[in-house]
Amino acid sequence: MFSDELNALRRMGLRQALLQALNFCNVIASGLMMWKGLGLITNTESPIVVVLSGSMEPAFYRGDLLFLTNPVNEPYLVGDITVYKIPGEEIPIVHRVIESHYMADAPLNQEVLTKGDNNPQDDILLYKNLKWLERQHIVGKVRGFLPYVGYVTIAMNDFPQLKYALLGIMGLFALISRE
Repeated sequence: MFSDELNALRRMGLRQALLQALNFCNVIASGLMMWKGLGLITNTESPIVVVLSGSMEPAFYRGDLLFLTNPVNEPYLVGDITVYKIPGEEIPIVHRVIESHYMADAPLNQEVLTKGDNNPQDDILLYKNLKWLERQHIVGKVRGFLPYVGYVTIAMNDFPQLKYALLGIMGLFALISRE
């Protein structure tokens, strides 16, 4: 199956193989720089997230790709769909703001309560020891989405062998391509 590609890799000199590896590293570094640049522009640590559960149906379904921003001078309003992370938890949660209140000292010092559209009750139990979500817990506000595009990410997380196989194939093609 890959015999021609492996023979081409063997015929390559050391210099050519190192050049291909350097080009592969350049592609990876460019992708990381674009991700960080997008994070700076949108003011969020994670400008793109994938919906992992059905708690926001019918607004968003499992596998939808969400685009986020985290506006500095804009409060979160009731009805806004936000992505938040609880301290100590790895996976962000996508839910709608159902209640909001402001601290007296600053209008942007805000606390919110969220709920999944498909959930029977609010998220207070998810907050652990918090009574409200503070602005520091919110990753961003949903500004747009692409339906079902995130299923690739879900499949790679559910089947790690698939992820390693795809990465291996991409690395092999990067090494053996002539351009």
